[in-house]
Amino acid sequence: MAEAEQYCVILTTCPNREAAERLARRLVETRLAACVQVTGVTSFYEWDGALNRDDEQLLLIKAPSASYDAIEECVSRNHSYDIPEIVRIPITAGSGAYLQWIDAVTK
Repeated sequence: MAEAEQYCVILTTCPNREAAERLARRLVETRLAACVQVTGVTSFYEWDGALNRDDEQLLLIKAPSASYDAIEECVSRNHSYDIPEIVRIPITAGSGAYLQWIDAVTK
């Protein structure tokens, strides 16, 4: 069984569906991520001293932990935000078959 700590979920948001799908496709086609889910969210945040409310697209990026640096670079390079959210959450447990699938499609 694969060690769960070797895998992670990385979160980022995009301003619209088109940008989110473009980034998701790039991450999967380059084999950095095994799967990217895209879902709509409403974000409240402070930027430049003002409270903002925006509809955004949240990307849930499933990948090997070893790919984090390359994913961070890819997201940063291909993102329209000045400071995009890029947050890694370690997977501490998961289906062995699913984790092995992540390995199979990202190598």
